Amino acid sequence: MKLIILDRDGVINHDSPDYIKAPDEWQPIEGSLEAIARFHQAGWKVVVASNQSGLARNLFDAPTLTKIHNKMRESLASLGGAIDAFFICPHGPDEHCDCRKPKPGLFHDIAKRFDINLEGVPAVGDSLRDLQASHALGCEPWLVETGNGIKTHTQGGLPENVKFARNLADVADQLLTPQS
Repeated sequence: MKLIILDRDGVINHDSPDYIKAPDEWQPIEGSLEAIARFHQAGWKVVVASNQSGLARNLFDAPTLTKIHNKMRESLASLGGAIDAFFICPHGPDEHCDCRKPKPGLFHDIAKRFDINLEGVPAVGDSLRDLQASHALGCEPWLVETGNGIKTHTQGGLPENVKFARNLADVADQLLTPQS
């Protein structure tokens, strides 16, 4: 089984320092939905692993988060794409849970749900914590320049063997285009 793990805010959709709190605030990054559709059509499982501390901060509730994700699913369906599963951490940074990235709890959950060893599975993020969480389970970490990606790259301290891409569409081009 081919699997790719994606962070949400800053990778699939534009991020906001004020959080994405409603479906109308959710806006895809150009080319991201088409990239997900390409993965889906090529037979890959596409999952999202996302910290959503806005839940703990009472900025939005679980039904609203579901509506945001349904908007994403509907937008993808119109392009022939799909997300196979969403894995979210609903906790705030002070709750010291095991699922909030940079801890790898969400990735353990993904491995268990799909009964797969994550060694070498591409995991795309725009922040150091995304890369650290995926690296902990042997994923192939990818850093995109969208969202906080450029700032993350500039700050350094990245795990070994990070791959780089302009955006999610570039990741799809690199992973789905046959190498000669």
